[in-house]
Order: sequence, then structure tokens, then C-alpha cells
Amino acid sequence: MELGVGLPNVGGQVEPAELVTIARAAEDLGYAAVWAGERLMRPLADVSFHGAPPSPVPGPYKYALDPIETLSHIAAVTETIKLGTSVVNALLQPPILLAKRLATLDQFSSGRVIAGLGQGWVPQEFESTGVPMERVGDGLDETVAALRACWAADPVSFDGDFVRIERSEINPKPVQRHLPVLLGSVTAAGARRAARIADGLNPMLFTKDALLGLVKVFLTAVVEAGRDPDSVSVVVRVNMPLTATDLAGDRPFLGGSAAQVAGDLAELEGSGVTQVFLTNEAFTTTADQVRLLGQLIEASTREGVAQR
Repeated sequence: MELGVGLPNVGGQVEPAELVTIARAAEDLGYAAVWAGERLMRPLADVSFHGAPPSPVPGPYKYALDPIETLSHIAAVTETIKLGTSVVNALLQPPILLAKRLATLDQFSSGRVIAGLGQGWVPQEFESTGVPMERVGDGLDETVAALRACWAADPVSFDGDFVRIERSEINPKPVQRHLPVLLGSVTAAGARRAARIADGLNPMLFTKDALLGLVKVFLTAVVEAGRDPDSVSVVVRVNMPLTATDLAGDRPFLGGSAAQVAGDLAELEGSGVTQVFLTNEAFTTTADQVRLLGQLIEASTREGVAQR
């Protein structure tokens, strides 16, 4: 199982130079990837997430550096670590623009990009970008198809229900012959969509049981689609605290000290999860974060669950 690091580009926790420090440390320590998320805005009105009662949008979303620009900055100061978006809300910009931005990042990074894509869930973001929220679902299928058309050999053309690209030359192409696309989802329908059209699933951890159930749905759908389960990935985003000392009491799964988290990671062996990346909610300084990342990679290696 690989380990990754969620960069704190959302929330205003660190300065840009500190993002570089964290990314370089992650590469030196042997982490497989760094990941950056996206939020266009933080509405002040309550918003419903996947049918839950409306509630305030989390405060950290008021500050968010763009993930692709952030990763482009990181690409210039690293050499081998993969650069992933988790996630870009793919419906909120034209596919030709998103394709070009991701291909440019792949060029700048010599082929290190993983495109984690989501549909979005904030109604105000759809309204502000002029995209009907009714496009959720079929619109993502078409967006992924249009991205891959743009990345394929020229001339490019695409004629869909929402996207039309006249026969054109569109460059640059990605360095990677097949730039991997993961779909961020926490629902069974989203997992089945990823099994049909993507290279992997990028779920967020809520509980261990919910995660394992979603992974099972995804891998079952991969087989039903006639695909090889070994050809896809499951990259789990973990928004839990990584702490200097053990957490007592009702500890969240994959939260706590490095030793506790490493023990939890061992429980995911054989589940189909290929990478776990942690967006640490507990660190106070960049030096603290780097120290904790070092402790986690060492503890995970001792448990035999970290590829280095």
C-alpha cells in the first residue's frame, strides 16, 4: 500500500513556501504522492451535503489556493513524487480548458499527474460558474470522455450533449500515454461510475465500514464491466488528526499517533485500497507536520504496509 500527503492548500494554514517544504519532505521520506484539493468559494448560507440536513460550509474553505497552480509550483521543486488533484470539480470549467491545464502540468512535471475529479456539491459554485447543477451525473461521463479526446492524437473532435469541440489541433498532450483519472465519490452510484469510466476511485474516509463497503461496490462493478481489478486504483483521502501522542477513548479510524494510524493501515491490507493519503487536521507548524510525516512513514514501514 502506498502512502500520500494531502497538502494544506485549503484553509490558509501555511504560506506557499511552506507547501514546498512539506512536498519536498514527503518526497525525501518516500511518500508516493502529494494531493491538492479545490474549493471555489465558501457560501455563508447553509448547504446540504449528499442529502444531509443543511449545515454551515466548513470554515477553512474560505481560503483555497487553486490545486493545479499549486501543483505546478510543487512540480518545479520536486523530481519523482506524483502530483494529484483531490479533487478538481470537473463540471465547473470547460473540459477543453481543464484538459489543457492538466496536460500542461503533466508536461511541467515530466508525467507525474493524477487527475482526481469530482462533480461538486455546492449549489452556489454551479450558479457562479454558469453551470446547471442538473448536469451532475451524465455530465461527468461526458467530461471525462472529452478530456480523453483532448489528450488523444490530433485532430481532436467531440460531439456530446453538453460539450462540442470542432475538429482541431489541441496541445500540449500529456507526457503520460494514459493520464490516470480517478473519480472522487462517497456514494455507490459514484463508485459504479468510476468502475465504468475511470482508472480508479478516490473516496473520502468517514468510517472504516463505510469505506470497505464502498470499495467492495467499486471492485464488484469493475469486474461486472469486464475490467481487471488490478488495473484500477483506490486512493483514500483521510481528513483525520495525526498526533504526536496516542489518542485515547473513541479514536477515529486512521486518526491518532503514527503508531495508531500505522496499525489501522494494516487492517486495510487486502481490501483493494492501493493508497491512503492523510490531510492532517492536527498539525500546528510546518516543522511539526514534517516530523509527524516522518514518524508515520517509519511506523508504517515497520508494520509492513508502506511501500518506499
